[in-house]
Amino acid sequence: MNTEAIITMVLTQGIVTGFAIYFFYKVLTIPPKQEPDSFTENDDENVRQDSEIK
Repeated sequence: MNTEAIITMVLTQGIVTGFAIYFFYKVLTIPPKQEPDSFTENDDENVRQDSEIK
């Protein structure tokens, strides 16, 4: 393998590894989004009472 090919291969692997590490770090450190509470959103709705099956 000639020198240009080795340099290209090492640079490409370095760039790809750098992107992978950056995005992996970003995923691990991002704060979770606050999810809405489904029970408080449904306070105005009437709850259906199922009759007992005999």
